[in-house]
Amino acid sequence: MRSLRLLTASLGAAALVLSACGSSDDEAAADAPSKDSSSSAEFPITIEHALGTTTIEEEPERVATVAWANHEVPLALGVVPVGMAAANFGDDDGDGLLPWVSDELEELGAETPVLFDETDGIDFEAVADTEPDLILASYSGLTQEDYDTLTEIAPTIAYPEAPWSTEWRDMILQSSEAMGMAAEGEELVADLEAEITEAVDAHPGLAGKKTMFLTHVDTTDLSEVSYYTTQDTRAKFFTDLGLATPASIEEASQEAGQFSGTLSAEQVDKLDDVEVIVTYGDQELVEALESDPLLSKMPAVENDAIVLLPNTPLGTAANPTPLSISYVLEDYVAMLAKAAGAE
Repeated sequence: MRSLRLLTASLGAAALVLSACGSSDDEAAADAPSKDSSSSAEFPITIEHALGTTTIEEEPERVATVAWANHEVPLALGVVPVGMAAANFGDDDGDGLLPWVSDELEELGAETPVLFDETDGIDFEAVADTEPDLILASYSGLTQEDYDTLTEIAPTIAYPEAPWSTEWRDMILQSSEAMGMAAEGEELVADLEAEITEAVDAHPGLAGKKTMFLTHVDTTDLSEVSYYTTQDTRAKFFTDLGLATPASIEEASQEAGQFSGTLSAEQVDKLDDVEVIVTYGDQELVEALESDPLLSKMPAVENDAIVLLPNTPLGTAANPTPLSISYVLEDYVAMLAKAAGAE
């Protein structure tokens, strides 16, 4: 199930290790080594996205990424960014890297790039210090102001349609095109699709199970039910896994008009068609739902059909990214199958 590794290996001498940067700003500012690209892409390349139109005049030599997981596209294609966002969820060892990113850097023989601390938003100065000639942010929540500031540093690729709603295929295809590696991006997508098919086929009982994703639940206040809509990548991934979207979530998503929404607990009867719930939390959350006079009536709660994702690397499984899919797919699908009674 590690065909992603096979793709990386197949790039061979064409792997674009742009910079084996250390974690210091001085190392980041150093000139990136030259690369031997086998890409047949012709530059300039122009890409339209939600915040504007970006033209990359020449093949990029120094790629930086901002926001969650955008660095995984270049890494999966053998390109080491000069800078990227530090992991801010699921980083159980505190080094700013999720394990699949660490593995990829090790396989490429590269040191850790400069890690941007995005706790309080994008660190524009840190990004500028890495001297990029391309900035990738296909999966992000960039504002127009953010985008305009980044474009003063280097050509920037924002999300194609809406904030935080770019599913993993589009993330790969858009970023790889900007890098002049569209063919490699398409191969990566096909490779991951094959892995997903294999994992899902091992649990045929999952097919069609109506599944919703609760957002982070406050057990001290269950007066509202918050959920990720069909615009969010977590909910979109359910389709990849052969699951179905409940009609109630389809309808609520249209009303919400963004990647998340909220219903009053008094409207919980609208969620009677939900068969499986995925959420972040532990047994304390389950007990809170089961003891609540309203939420306990949800069929998924009554049937204990709940997938609990911890604040560990496994907890990121629900938000698929180019490198994490291979790493956590089998475990995630097995958890879904167990909760759905499909084992």
